[in-house]
Amino acid sequence: MLPRLPLALGLAFALSASAVHGAPAGAKPNFLLIIADDLTWTDLGCTGSPDVKTPHIDRLSRESMSLRAMFTPAPTCSPLRHAVYTGLFPIRSGAYPNHTMVDKPTRSIFHHLQALGYRTGLQGKTHVQPAASFPYEFISADPDDAAAFAQFVGRDRQQPWLAVFASHDPHGPWTRGPQDLYDPAKITVPSYLHDNAVTRKNLAAYYAEITQLDTQVGACLAAVEASGQRDNTFVLFLSEQGSGMPYAGKWSLYDNGIRAAAFARWPGRIKPGSSSDALMQYVDITPTFIAAAGGDPAKIDTGCPDARGDRGFDGRNFLAILEGKADRLRDVVFAQHTTVGINGYKEPYPIRGARDTRYKYIRNLAPQNTYDIGGIHHGDVIESWQADAKTDPALAARVEWLFHRPAEEVYDLQTDPLETKNLAGTPAVAAVQAKLSRELDAWMAQQGDKGLATELVAESRQPRNAPNADGTPKAPRKAKPAAK
Repeated sequence: MLPRLPLALGLAFALSASAVHGAPAGAKPNFLLIIADDLTWTDLGCTGSPDVKTPHIDRLSRESMSLRAMFTPAPTCSPLRHAVYTGLFPIRSGAYPNHTMVDKPTRSIFHHLQALGYRTGLQGKTHVQPAASFPYEFISADPDDAAAFAQFVGRDRQQPWLAVFASHDPHGPWTRGPQDLYDPAKITVPSYLHDNAVTRKNLAAYYAEITQLDTQVGACLAAVEASGQRDNTFVLFLSEQGSGMPYAGKWSLYDNGIRAAAFARWPGRIKPGSSSDALMQYVDITPTFIAAAGGDPAKIDTGCPDARGDRGFDGRNFLAILEGKADRLRDVVFAQHTTVGINGYKEPYPIRGARDTRYKYIRNLAPQNTYDIGGIHHGDVIESWQADAKTDPALAARVEWLFHRPAEEVYDLQTDPLETKNLAGTPAVAAVQAKLSRELDAWMAQQGDKGLATELVAESRQPRNAPNADGTPKAPRKAKPAAK
Protein backbone atom coordinates (compact mmCIF):
# COMPACT_ATOMS: atom_id res chain seq x y z
CA MET A 1 0.00 0.00 0.00
CA LEU A 2 1.33 3.42 -0.93
CA PRO A 3 1.50 6.01 1.83
CA ARG A 4 -1.45 8.35 2.11
CA LEU A 5 -1.12 11.54 0.08
CA PRO A 6 -3.11 14.76 0.39
CA LEU A 7 -6.10 14.69 -1.94
CA ALA A 8 -4.61 17.02 -4.56
CA LEU A 9 -1.32 15.10 -4.70
CA GLY A 10 -3.18 11.81 -4.70
CA LEU A 11 -5.19 12.94 -7.71
CA ALA A 12 -2.00 13.92 -9.50
CA PHE A 13 -0.66 10.46 -8.74
CA ALA A 14 -3.81 8.95 -10.18
CA LEU A 15 -3.38 10.92 -13.39
CA SER A 16 0.25 9.91 -13.90
CA ALA A 17 0.93 6.54 -12.32
CA SER A 18 -1.43 4.28 -14.29
CA ALA A 19 -0.78 3.09 -17.82
CA VAL A 20 -3.55 3.93 -20.25
CA HIS A 21 -4.81 0.97 -22.24
CA GLY A 22 -8.18 0.13 -23.70
CA ALA A 23 -10.26 -2.66 -22.20
CA PRO A 24 -9.79 -6.08 -23.84
CA ALA A 25 -12.61 -7.06 -26.19
CA GLY A 26 -15.33 -8.92 -24.35
CA ALA A 27 -13.85 -8.13 -20.96
CA LYS A 28 -16.05 -8.20 -17.90
CA PRO A 29 -16.88 -4.72 -16.64
CA ASN A 30 -15.33 -3.21 -13.56
CA PHE A 31 -17.71 -1.80 -10.96
CA LEU A 32 -17.35 1.45 -9.03
CA LEU A 33 -20.07 1.84 -6.39
CA ILE A 34 -20.02 5.29 -4.76
CA ILE A 35 -22.06 5.74 -1.59
CA ALA A 36 -22.48 9.10 0.13
CA ASP A 37 -23.17 9.33 3.87
CA ASP A 38 -26.36 11.07 5.07
CA LEU A 39 -27.03 13.05 1.89
CA THR A 40 -30.60 14.17 1.18
CA TRP A 41 -31.35 13.26 -2.42
CA THR A 42 -32.26 16.81 -3.51
CA ASP A 43 -29.08 18.40 -2.13
CA LEU A 44 -27.01 18.21 -5.32
CA GLY A 45 -26.73 20.66 -8.18
CA CYS A 46 -28.05 18.06 -10.60
CA THR A 47 -31.08 17.23 -8.45
CA GLY A 48 -32.23 20.79 -8.01
CA SER A 49 -30.27 22.52 -5.26
CA PRO A 50 -29.74 26.18 -6.17
CA ASP A 51 -26.75 26.49 -3.85
CA VAL A 52 -24.77 23.26 -3.49
CA LYS A 53 -21.70 23.08 -5.72
CA THR A 54 -21.16 19.54 -7.00
CA PRO A 55 -19.50 19.83 -10.44
CA HIS A 56 -18.10 16.29 -10.55
CA ILE A 57 -21.34 14.59 -9.51
CA ASP A 58 -23.27 16.85 -11.87
CA ARG A 59 -21.02 15.79 -14.74
CA LEU A 60 -21.43 12.13 -13.78
CA SER A 61 -25.21 12.56 -13.84
CA ARG A 62 -25.05 13.99 -17.38
CA GLU A 63 -23.02 10.98 -18.50
CA SER A 64 -25.40 8.55 -16.80
CA MET A 65 -28.94 7.26 -16.62
CA SER A 66 -30.70 8.98 -13.73
CA LEU A 67 -32.59 6.38 -11.67
CA ARG A 68 -35.30 8.72 -10.41
CA ALA A 69 -37.20 6.17 -8.34
CA MET A 70 -34.42 4.48 -6.37
CA PHE A 71 -35.29 3.80 -2.72
CA THR A 72 -33.46 2.57 0.35
CA PRO A 73 -35.01 -0.13 2.55
CA ALA A 74 -34.12 1.73 5.75
CA PRO A 75 -33.22 5.33 6.69
CA THR A 76 -30.19 4.35 8.75
CA CYS A 77 -26.60 3.80 7.64
CA SER A 78 -25.81 0.28 8.78
CA PRO A 79 -29.03 -1.51 7.70
CA LEU A 80 -29.05 0.04 4.25
CA ARG A 81 -25.38 -0.79 3.62
CA HIS A 82 -25.96 -4.40 4.57
CA ALA A 83 -28.92 -4.39 2.17
CA VAL A 84 -26.89 -2.94 -0.73
CA TYR A 85 -24.18 -5.58 -0.40
CA THR A 86 -26.38 -8.62 0.31
CA GLY A 87 -29.43 -7.98 -1.88
CA LEU A 88 -31.59 -8.78 1.16
CA PHE A 89 -33.97 -6.60 3.14
CA PRO A 90 -32.75 -5.82 6.69
CA ILE A 91 -35.05 -7.89 8.89
CA ARG A 92 -34.58 -11.04 6.82
CA SER A 93 -30.78 -10.83 7.07
CA GLY A 94 -30.92 -9.78 10.73
CA ALA A 95 -29.30 -6.41 9.98
CA TYR A 96 -32.18 -4.12 10.93
CA PRO A 97 -31.14 -1.89 13.88
CA ASN A 98 -28.28 0.55 13.45
CA HIS A 99 -24.71 -0.66 14.14
CA THR A 100 -25.86 -4.13 13.20
CA MET A 101 -24.80 -7.43 11.61
CA VAL A 102 -26.19 -10.07 9.29
CA ASP A 103 -26.60 -13.71 10.23
CA LYS A 104 -23.24 -15.46 9.80
CA PRO A 105 -24.12 -17.69 6.81
CA THR A 106 -25.16 -14.65 4.77
CA ARG A 107 -23.11 -13.98 1.65
CA SER A 108 -22.55 -10.66 -0.08
CA ILE A 109 -21.65 -9.11 -3.40
CA PHE A 110 -18.01 -9.52 -2.48
CA HIS A 111 -18.45 -13.33 -2.46
CA HIS A 112 -20.57 -13.38 -5.59
CA LEU A 113 -18.23 -11.29 -7.74
CA GLN A 114 -15.14 -13.08 -6.43
CA ALA A 115 -16.74 -16.30 -7.67
CA LEU A 116 -16.95 -14.65 -11.10
CA GLY A 117 -13.25 -13.83 -11.08
CA TYR A 118 -13.25 -10.36 -9.54
CA ARG A 119 -11.06 -8.78 -6.92
CA THR A 120 -13.14 -6.68 -4.56
CA GLY A 121 -12.26 -3.72 -2.37
CA LEU A 122 -13.83 -1.08 -0.15
CA GLN A 123 -12.56 2.34 0.84
CA GLY A 124 -13.95 4.52 3.60
CA LYS A 125 -16.96 3.71 5.76
CA THR A 126 -17.58 0.05 6.56
CA HIS A 127 -20.48 -0.30 9.04
CA VAL A 128 -21.10 -3.97 8.10
CA GLN A 129 -20.42 -7.18 10.02
CA PRO A 130 -19.35 -9.95 10.43
CA ALA A 131 -16.18 -9.89 8.36
CA ALA A 132 -16.83 -13.38 6.99
CA SER A 133 -19.93 -12.08 5.21
CA PHE A 134 -18.06 -9.17 3.63
CA PRO A 135 -14.66 -10.44 2.41
CA TYR A 136 -13.39 -7.31 0.70
CA GLU A 137 -9.88 -5.93 0.53
CA PHE A 138 -9.78 -2.81 2.68
CA ILE A 139 -8.32 -0.17 0.37
CA SER A 140 -8.09 2.64 2.93
CA ALA A 141 -10.05 3.98 5.87
CA ASP A 142 -9.54 7.49 4.52
CA PRO A 143 -11.89 8.56 1.69
CA ASP A 144 -9.46 11.38 0.84
CA ASP A 145 -6.67 8.88 0.12
CA ALA A 146 -6.80 9.18 -3.67
CA ALA A 147 -3.47 7.40 -4.13
CA ALA A 148 -4.73 4.24 -2.45
CA PHE A 149 -7.83 4.23 -4.64
CA ALA A 150 -5.78 4.79 -7.81
CA GLN A 151 -3.46 1.96 -6.88
CA PHE A 152 -6.34 -0.45 -6.36
CA VAL A 153 -8.09 0.24 -9.66
CA GLY A 154 -4.88 0.36 -11.71
CA ARG A 155 -2.68 -2.36 -10.32
CA ASP A 156 -3.86 -5.42 -12.30
CA ARG A 157 -5.42 -4.98 -15.72
CA GLN A 158 -5.93 -8.72 -16.19
CA GLN A 159 -8.56 -9.05 -13.44
CA PRO A 160 -11.84 -7.14 -13.25
CA TRP A 161 -12.62 -5.35 -10.00
CA LEU A 162 -15.35 -4.02 -7.76
CA ALA A 163 -14.43 -0.90 -5.79
CA VAL A 164 -16.89 0.37 -3.21
CA PHE A 165 -16.10 3.98 -2.38
CA ALA A 166 -18.01 4.73 0.84
CA SER A 167 -17.47 8.33 1.84
CA HIS A 168 -17.87 9.67 5.38
CA ASP A 169 -19.32 12.90 3.97
CA PRO A 170 -21.65 14.68 4.52
CA HIS A 171 -22.35 12.88 7.82
CA GLY A 172 -22.49 15.18 10.85
CA PRO A 173 -20.86 16.87 12.62
CA TRP A 174 -20.39 19.10 9.59
CA THR A 175 -16.79 20.25 10.02
CA ARG A 176 -15.12 19.31 6.73
CA GLY A 177 -14.98 20.77 3.26
CA PRO A 178 -14.74 24.43 2.15
CA GLN A 179 -16.58 25.98 5.08
CA ASP A 180 -16.12 29.50 3.68
CA LEU A 181 -17.81 28.63 0.38
CA TYR A 182 -21.37 28.94 1.69
CA ASP A 183 -22.67 32.10 3.35
CA PRO A 184 -25.46 31.14 5.78
CA ALA A 185 -27.24 34.43 5.09
CA LYS A 186 -27.38 33.84 1.34
CA ILE A 187 -28.30 30.18 0.92
CA THR A 188 -31.83 29.05 0.13
CA VAL A 189 -33.42 27.08 2.98
CA PRO A 190 -35.53 24.15 1.67
CA SER A 191 -39.22 24.54 2.40
CA TYR A 192 -39.32 21.47 4.67
CA LEU A 193 -36.91 23.15 7.10
CA HIS A 194 -37.69 25.97 9.54
CA ASP A 195 -35.71 29.01 8.46
CA ASN A 196 -33.74 30.59 11.30
CA ALA A 197 -30.11 31.47 11.98
CA VAL A 198 -29.27 28.10 13.56
CA THR A 199 -30.73 26.16 10.65
CA ARG A 200 -28.81 28.32 8.18
CA LYS A 201 -25.51 27.91 10.01
CA ASN A 202 -25.85 24.12 10.06
CA LEU A 203 -27.10 23.96 6.49
CA ALA A 204 -24.10 25.91 5.20
CA ALA A 205 -21.70 23.60 7.05
CA TYR A 206 -23.54 20.55 5.68
CA TYR A 207 -23.31 21.94 2.14
CA ALA A 208 -19.54 22.30 2.55
CA GLU A 209 -19.26 18.61 3.32
CA ILE A 210 -21.28 17.79 0.21
CA THR A 211 -18.68 19.70 -1.80
CA GLN A 212 -15.99 17.66 -0.02
CA LEU A 213 -17.80 14.52 -1.18
CA ASP A 214 -17.88 15.92 -4.70
CA THR A 215 -14.11 16.40 -4.64
CA GLN A 216 -13.68 12.75 -3.64
CA VAL A 217 -16.00 11.60 -6.43
CA GLY A 218 -13.98 13.63 -8.90
CA ALA A 219 -10.76 11.98 -7.73
CA CYS A 220 -12.27 8.49 -8.10
CA LEU A 221 -13.52 9.18 -11.62
CA ALA A 222 -10.17 10.73 -12.60
CA ALA A 223 -8.31 7.65 -11.36
CA VAL A 224 -10.52 5.35 -13.42
CA GLU A 225 -10.00 7.51 -16.51
CA ALA A 226 -6.24 7.75 -15.96
CA SER A 227 -6.02 3.97 -15.75
CA GLY A 228 -7.65 3.68 -19.17
CA GLN A 229 -10.65 1.79 -17.81
CA ARG A 230 -13.41 4.38 -18.11
CA ASP A 231 -15.14 2.68 -21.03
CA ASN A 232 -15.24 -0.66 -19.25
CA THR A 233 -16.30 0.56 -15.82
CA PHE A 234 -19.90 0.55 -14.59
CA VAL A 235 -20.22 3.46 -12.14
CA LEU A 236 -23.19 3.76 -9.77
CA PHE A 237 -23.57 6.74 -7.45
CA LEU A 238 -25.98 6.60 -4.47
CA SER A 239 -26.85 9.47 -2.14
CA GLU A 240 -27.72 7.13 0.76
CA GLN A 241 -30.34 8.33 3.30
CA GLY A 242 -31.17 11.94 4.09
CA SER A 243 -29.25 14.26 6.37
CA GLY A 244 -29.70 14.51 10.13
CA MET A 245 -31.63 17.80 9.99
CA PRO A 246 -35.28 17.51 11.11
CA TYR A 247 -37.49 16.53 8.17
CA ALA A 248 -34.42 16.13 5.95
CA GLY A 249 -34.90 12.38 5.94
CA LYS A 250 -32.70 10.41 8.29
CA TRP A 251 -34.64 8.18 10.72
CA SER A 252 -37.95 8.58 8.85
CA LEU A 253 -39.79 6.77 6.06
CA TYR A 254 -40.76 9.98 4.30
CA ASP A 255 -39.24 10.31 0.85
CA ASN A 256 -36.38 12.49 2.11
CA GLY A 257 -35.30 9.49 4.19
CA ILE A 258 -35.73 6.65 1.72
CA ARG A 259 -35.47 8.18 -1.74
CA ALA A 260 -32.00 8.32 -3.24
CA ALA A 261 -30.25 10.24 -5.97
CA ALA A 262 -28.83 7.50 -8.19
CA PHE A 263 -26.82 7.74 -11.41
CA ALA A 264 -25.55 4.80 -13.48
CA ARG A 265 -22.82 5.20 -16.12
CA TRP A 266 -21.58 2.40 -18.36
CA PRO A 267 -20.27 3.65 -21.72
CA GLY A 268 -21.72 1.78 -24.65
CA ARG A 269 -24.38 0.06 -22.54
CA ILE A 270 -26.23 2.89 -20.74
CA LYS A 271 -27.40 5.92 -22.71
CA PRO A 272 -25.92 9.15 -21.33
CA GLY A 273 -28.49 11.71 -20.23
CA SER A 274 -31.28 9.15 -20.05
CA SER A 275 -33.56 8.53 -17.08
CA SER A 276 -35.91 5.94 -15.64
CA ASP A 277 -38.88 6.27 -13.30
CA ALA A 278 -39.01 2.52 -12.61
CA LEU A 279 -39.40 1.78 -8.89
CA MET A 280 -36.28 0.05 -7.57
CA GLN A 281 -34.44 -0.45 -4.28
CA TYR A 282 -30.93 -0.79 -2.94
CA VAL A 283 -31.45 -4.56 -2.65
CA ASP A 284 -31.69 -4.67 -6.45
CA ILE A 285 -28.09 -3.52 -6.95
CA THR A 286 -26.25 -6.75 -6.14
CA PRO A 287 -28.37 -8.92 -8.51
CA THR A 288 -27.87 -6.30 -11.23
CA PHE A 289 -24.10 -6.21 -10.81
CA ILE A 290 -24.00 -10.02 -10.95
CA ALA A 291 -25.98 -10.01 -14.20
CA ALA A 292 -23.76 -7.29 -15.68
CA ALA A 293 -20.72 -9.44 -14.80
CA GLY A 294 -22.16 -12.37 -16.72
CA GLY A 295 -23.55 -14.30 -13.76
CA ASP A 296 -27.09 -15.52 -13.13
CA PRO A 297 -28.54 -13.91 -10.00
CA ALA A 298 -31.43 -16.41 -10.05
CA LYS A 299 -28.97 -19.21 -9.24
CA ILE A 300 -27.32 -17.50 -6.26
CA ASP A 301 -27.65 -18.92 -2.75
CA THR A 302 -27.59 -15.88 -0.44
CA GLY A 303 -26.97 -18.06 2.61
CA CYS A 304 -30.00 -16.54 4.34
CA PRO A 305 -33.48 -18.04 3.84
CA ASP A 306 -36.60 -15.93 4.11
CA ALA A 307 -39.64 -16.95 6.17
CA ARG A 308 -40.73 -19.30 3.35
CA GLY A 309 -37.35 -20.97 3.04
CA ASP A 310 -36.38 -19.18 -0.19
CA ARG A 311 -32.61 -18.60 -0.26
CA GLY A 312 -32.56 -16.31 -3.31
CA PHE A 313 -32.31 -12.52 -3.37
CA ASP A 314 -34.99 -10.10 -2.27
CA GLY A 315 -33.51 -7.86 -4.95
CA ARG A 316 -34.30 -7.93 -8.66
CA ASN A 317 -32.02 -7.48 -11.64
CA PHE A 318 -32.67 -4.14 -13.39
CA LEU A 319 -30.05 -4.50 -16.14
CA ALA A 320 -32.78 -4.41 -18.80
CA ILE A 321 -33.89 -1.00 -17.52
CA LEU A 322 -30.33 0.33 -17.71
CA GLU A 323 -30.07 -0.89 -21.29
CA GLY A 324 -33.36 0.72 -22.28
CA LYS A 325 -35.12 -2.61 -22.84
CA ALA A 326 -37.65 -2.31 -19.99
CA ASP A 327 -39.32 0.45 -18.00
CA ARG A 328 -40.74 -1.40 -15.00
CA LEU A 329 -39.25 -3.42 -12.15
CA ARG A 330 -41.46 -3.17 -9.04
CA ASP A 331 -45.01 -2.09 -8.30
CA VAL A 332 -44.29 -1.32 -4.63
CA VAL A 333 -41.15 -0.55 -2.62
CA PHE A 334 -40.83 -1.21 1.12
CA ALA A 335 -38.92 0.21 4.07
CA GLN A 336 -38.59 -0.22 7.81
CA HIS A 337 -37.09 1.75 10.66
CA THR A 338 -35.94 0.47 14.02
CA THR A 339 -35.28 2.88 16.89
CA VAL A 340 -34.23 0.28 19.47
CA GLY A 341 -30.45 0.36 19.73
CA ILE A 342 -30.01 3.85 18.26
CA ASN A 343 -27.92 6.12 20.46
CA GLY A 344 -30.20 8.00 22.82
CA TYR A 345 -33.30 5.90 22.16
CA LYS A 346 -35.85 5.88 24.96
CA GLU A 347 -38.91 3.93 23.79
CA PRO A 348 -39.47 1.62 20.83
CA TYR A 349 -40.93 3.47 17.87
CA PRO A 350 -40.91 0.96 15.00
CA ILE A 351 -42.03 2.18 11.58
CA ARG A 352 -42.91 0.24 8.43
CA GLY A 353 -43.84 1.59 5.01
CA ALA A 354 -44.95 0.72 1.48
CA ARG A 355 -44.90 3.07 -1.52
CA ASP A 356 -46.12 2.78 -5.09
CA THR A 357 -45.65 5.31 -7.87
CA ARG A 358 -48.15 7.72 -6.34
CA TYR A 359 -49.04 6.86 -2.75
CA LYS A 360 -47.16 6.20 0.49
CA TYR A 361 -48.53 4.12 3.38
CA ILE A 362 -46.75 4.30 6.75
CA ARG A 363 -47.54 2.21 9.81
CA ASN A 364 -46.28 3.35 13.23
CA LEU A 365 -46.36 0.23 15.39
CA ALA A 366 -46.17 1.97 18.77
CA PRO A 367 -47.88 5.36 18.29
CA GLN A 368 -48.62 5.58 22.00
CA ASN A 369 -44.89 5.97 22.68
CA THR A 370 -42.78 9.08 22.22
CA TYR A 371 -40.35 8.98 19.32
CA ASP A 372 -37.19 10.32 20.93
CA ILE A 373 -33.67 9.41 19.85
CA GLY A 374 -30.31 11.13 19.90
CA GLY A 375 -30.49 12.54 16.40
CA ILE A 376 -33.36 14.67 15.10
CA HIS A 377 -34.85 15.08 18.57
CA HIS A 378 -31.83 16.68 20.23
CA GLY A 379 -29.19 19.25 19.31
CA ASP A 380 -29.01 22.92 18.47
CA VAL A 381 -31.25 22.77 15.39
CA ILE A 382 -34.33 21.20 16.98
CA GLU A 383 -33.79 23.18 20.17
CA SER A 384 -33.86 26.41 18.15
CA TRP A 385 -37.06 25.25 16.46
CA GLN A 386 -38.63 24.47 19.82
CA ALA A 387 -37.74 27.94 21.06
CA ASP A 388 -39.28 29.59 17.99
CA ALA A 389 -42.34 27.34 18.24
CA LYS A 390 -43.37 29.01 21.50
CA THR A 391 -44.75 31.89 19.44
CA ASP A 392 -45.50 30.00 16.20
CA PRO A 393 -48.41 27.48 16.40
CA ALA A 394 -47.76 26.06 12.92
CA LEU A 395 -44.13 25.36 13.76
CA ALA A 396 -45.18 23.92 17.12
CA ALA A 397 -47.35 21.39 15.27
CA ARG A 398 -44.45 20.42 13.01
CA VAL A 399 -42.13 19.97 15.98
CA GLU A 400 -44.75 17.86 17.79
CA TRP A 401 -45.05 15.61 14.72
CA LEU A 402 -41.38 14.67 15.09
CA PHE A 403 -42.20 13.10 18.47
CA HIS A 404 -45.75 11.75 18.05
CA ARG A 405 -47.51 10.32 15.00
CA PRO A 406 -50.70 8.31 14.48
CA ALA A 407 -50.86 4.58 13.85
CA GLU A 408 -51.29 5.03 10.10
CA GLU A 409 -50.30 7.64 7.54
CA VAL A 410 -51.20 7.90 3.86
CA TYR A 411 -49.87 10.50 1.44
CA ASP A 412 -50.67 11.38 -2.15
CA LEU A 413 -47.17 12.09 -3.42
CA GLN A 414 -48.47 13.55 -6.66
CA THR A 415 -50.20 16.44 -4.91
CA ASP A 416 -48.23 16.44 -1.65
CA PRO A 417 -44.60 15.47 -2.37
CA LEU A 418 -43.36 16.66 1.04
CA GLU A 419 -45.92 14.45 2.83
CA THR A 420 -47.56 17.13 4.96
CA LYS A 421 -51.23 16.09 4.65
CA ASN A 422 -52.03 12.73 6.23
CA LEU A 423 -55.02 11.25 4.37
CA ALA A 424 -55.26 8.03 6.38
CA GLY A 425 -58.85 7.13 7.22
CA THR A 426 -60.41 9.38 4.57
CA PRO A 427 -62.77 7.95 1.91
CA ALA A 428 -60.65 9.35 -0.90
CA VAL A 429 -57.78 6.93 -0.20
CA ALA A 430 -59.62 4.05 1.48
CA ALA A 431 -58.93 1.60 -1.34
CA VAL A 432 -55.30 2.66 -1.66
CA GLN A 433 -54.77 2.41 2.09
CA ALA A 434 -56.25 -1.09 2.19
CA LYS A 435 -54.16 -2.25 -0.78
CA LEU A 436 -50.85 -0.91 0.49
CA SER A 437 -51.61 -2.22 3.98
CA ARG A 438 -52.07 -5.72 2.51
CA GLU A 439 -48.85 -5.36 0.52
CA LEU A 440 -47.01 -4.36 3.68
CA ASP A 441 -48.46 -7.30 5.62
CA ALA A 442 -47.29 -9.72 2.93
CA TRP A 443 -43.79 -8.24 2.87
CA MET A 444 -43.48 -8.36 6.65
CA ALA A 445 -44.56 -12.01 6.63
CA GLN A 446 -42.03 -12.90 3.94
CA GLN A 447 -39.30 -11.15 5.93
CA GLY A 448 -40.22 -12.83 9.20
CA ASP A 449 -41.04 -9.42 10.67
CA LYS A 450 -43.23 -9.77 13.76
CA GLY A 451 -43.54 -6.06 14.32
CA LEU A 452 -43.04 -4.88 17.88
CA ALA A 453 -41.76 -8.29 18.98
CA THR A 454 -39.01 -8.00 16.37
CA GLU A 455 -38.17 -4.51 17.55
CA LEU A 456 -37.76 -5.55 21.18
CA VAL A 457 -34.95 -7.98 20.33
CA ALA A 458 -33.16 -5.56 18.00
CA GLU A 459 -30.22 -5.05 20.35
CA SER A 460 -29.35 -8.75 20.02
CA ARG A 461 -28.62 -7.94 16.36
CA GLN A 462 -25.81 -5.56 17.32
CA PRO A 463 -22.28 -6.99 17.67
CA ARG A 464 -21.81 -5.33 21.04
CA ASN A 465 -24.61 -7.55 22.33
CA ALA A 466 -23.76 -10.72 20.37
CA PRO A 467 -23.07 -13.95 22.29
CA ASN A 468 -19.65 -14.47 23.78
CA ALA A 469 -17.14 -16.71 22.01
CA ASP A 470 -18.16 -19.64 24.26
CA GLY A 471 -21.79 -19.24 23.23
CA THR A 472 -22.99 -17.71 26.46
CA PRO A 473 -25.14 -14.61 26.05
CA LYS A 474 -23.99 -11.18 26.98
CA ALA A 475 -26.26 -9.17 29.22
CA PRO A 476 -27.91 -6.83 26.68
CA ARG A 477 -29.49 -3.60 27.63
CA LYS A 478 -33.21 -4.13 28.04
CA ALA A 479 -35.42 -2.57 25.38
CA LYS A 480 -38.29 -0.69 26.93
CA PRO A 481 -41.70 -2.22 26.21
CA ALA A 482 -44.42 -0.19 24.58
CA ALA A 483 -46.31 2.03 26.95
CA LYS A 484 -49.71 0.76 28.04
